[in-house]
Amino acid sequence: MSQLLSCLRRNATLLLTLFAFFLVALPFWFWYSTWFGRRLSDGQMEAYLNDSTRPRRAQHALVQIGERMSRGDESVRRWYPRVVELASSPVAELRQTVAWIMGQDPRHEPFRHALMKLLADASPMVRRNAALGLAAFRDPAGRGELQAMLRPSLLRAPRTGVVRYRLQPGDYVNPGTLVARVDDVEVRAELPGEVRRLLRPQGSLVQQGDALAEVSPDEQHVWEALRALYLVGGREDVAEVSRYARGVPGMGEKVQQQARLTLARITRTP
Repeated sequence: MSQLLSCLRRNATLLLTLFAFFLVALPFWFWYSTWFGRRLSDGQMEAYLNDSTRPRRAQHALVQIGERMSRGDESVRRWYPRVVELASSPVAELRQTVAWIMGQDPRHEPFRHALMKLLADASPMVRRNAALGLAAFRDPAGRGELQAMLRPSLLRAPRTGVVRYRLQPGDYVNPGTLVARVDDVEVRAELPGEVRRLLRPQGSLVQQGDALAEVSPDEQHVWEALRALYLVGGREDVAEVSRYARGVPGMGEKVQQQARLTLARITRTP
């Protein structure tokens, strides 16, 4: 009997040890396998870029291509054709990453053509990255999107129904954050920023397309747009840029400094 109890205790200890190991190891493995900072070999890059079943793998490879491009690594040019192909991916996160990457090499003309197409993308985050990328090419085609990055955005009702808000003015949202529901349909933020105002009362009946909430521009997006307008802006942008040059509540010093640099540049533009 004592031997049986001893054996059971050993087995129980082993099971508890294994459970504790997996409790620690599984989250670590998930983090390690999805962390974009993990360096990939060229063979892994090739495999990840062509893995159509797991988009995060392709995104991981794209991020590393962008990092290598920023260091002047010419060897990544071998994957440029695949980068252009991924600009047509059905996955918005991939198109968004591709748009960011293509602005890293304004010498490659096929990137500019792909960015022009992405300016009409359904996702506002993709359009914004495309506009920033085109600015690196000194192409002003994305100025409308750059101007939008300096202004508040509106969340609209996806259908007619009763609105119930989950957030309040002052709350910060990222793309995908649940802001409200209209009946059983979720209303999620498409852009980052702070909820500035709720435009319909809680529990009120709204019509499809009604503006529900105003979201302020994100500080980083404003700064990036001002940097891009330094390259492609014109006198039509003076009023909007001047507002940030004077200082806008909630925006840091670097935004005001960049606005002043941009304003000085575009007021000299013929």
